[in-house]
Amino acid sequence: MASVLVVDDEPDIREVIRFALEGAGFRVYEAGHADEARRLLGSEGPDLLLLDWMLPGRSGLELAQQLKQSAATRALPIIMVSAKGEEEDRVKGLDTGADDYIAKPFSPREMVARVKAVLRRVGPESAADRIERSGLCIDNVSHRVSADGRPIEIAPTEYRLLYFLMTHADRAFSRSQLLDQVWGDQVYVEERTVDVHVRRLRKALEATGHDAMLQTVRGVGYRFSDKG
Repeated sequence: MASVLVVDDEPDIREVIRFALEGAGFRVYEAGHADEARRLLGSEGPDLLLLDWMLPGRSGLELAQQLKQSAATRALPIIMVSAKGEEEDRVKGLDTGADDYIAKPFSPREMVARVKAVLRRVGPESAADRIERSGLCIDNVSHRVSADGRPIEIAPTEYRLLYFLMTHADRAFSRSQLLDQVWGDQVYVEERTVDVHVRRLRKALEATGHDAMLQTVRGVGYRFSDKG
């Protein structure tokens, strides 16, 4: 049974979310603020964090940033929840390292569908064990990425994106195609999400110059190529 930690300072909202998630077969933990969430993360080890942006004291946005900067919690999937529904706010939430973003008010059914979809895409499907192109290496057994021998830390979604593009090198894919291939049947993710994750991936590869391999194809989308 997968578990979800729900972090929201409003008990009524937590109760609605708990009822929906438990009805879908999830184990649910609750926290009303960031410090309580950190304690539960250490003791319970949930599979996903459903995190409200606006919390008393330390905000959910700050907590998400801290979790993504720690090796112990970097791979934890995070869905940000917020009343801030503008595109700029969505992008800001995703830029913290969140895997998805839900704007309030939301339907419990949509929330459950998003939780299931994020958990489905946490790990890559098995295929080639190791791929290397011009010094950039992705090892699908150890789940590690390196560039010129240097380890590169990337989140699970960026790993899946890089893995897919490297296994289909020199082919251009539209954002819609990438959503289908990398995010699976998650129908709620917007195409703009692809741009956010490509930007994160480029930043991770920037130090060794391998970010140039993630090429923007105008009018189409993106491709991976070491041919310049």
